[in-house]
Amino acid sequence: MHNLLSLNTPALLFPAISLLLLAYTNRFLGLAGIIRNLYTDYQQDHNPKILQQIGNLRTRIMLIKWMQFLGVASLFLCTLAMFQIYTGWPQTAEISFGASLLLMIASLAVSLWELVRSSDALNILLSDLEAESEQAKS
Repeated sequence: MHNLLSLNTPALLFPAISLLLLAYTNRFLGLAGIIRNLYTDYQQDHNPKILQQIGNLRTRIMLIKWMQFLGVASLFLCTLAMFQIYTGWPQTAEISFGASLLLMIASLAVSLWELVRSSDALNILLSDLEAESEQAKS
């Protein structure tokens, strides 16, 4: 049986995973900044709208954590597949690489879920601004 998986195949995934993890980290850092600002705002003005955002932010933090976990696990299995190819274990390398791809798919799916949650939160804020604008006009 001819081995279809070469060392180059998993190596192609490396740059994509690295960029994806960087994007996930940037999303986390952006969210952390929002949370810190909301905390400061709430300490100064106990606005109940700030408290309403906590549930969404907690969910988004959990989703980003899972995005990162699945991405790192994908990178780990991709690296393991490369090691297995290098050491002459092509069948186990194919399993490891396949699992790596499945974890990457799961990471991307969670990323989409987080993106929807983020968009929902922004739409709520925009609707609040529109309602305030309408009240100011009347």
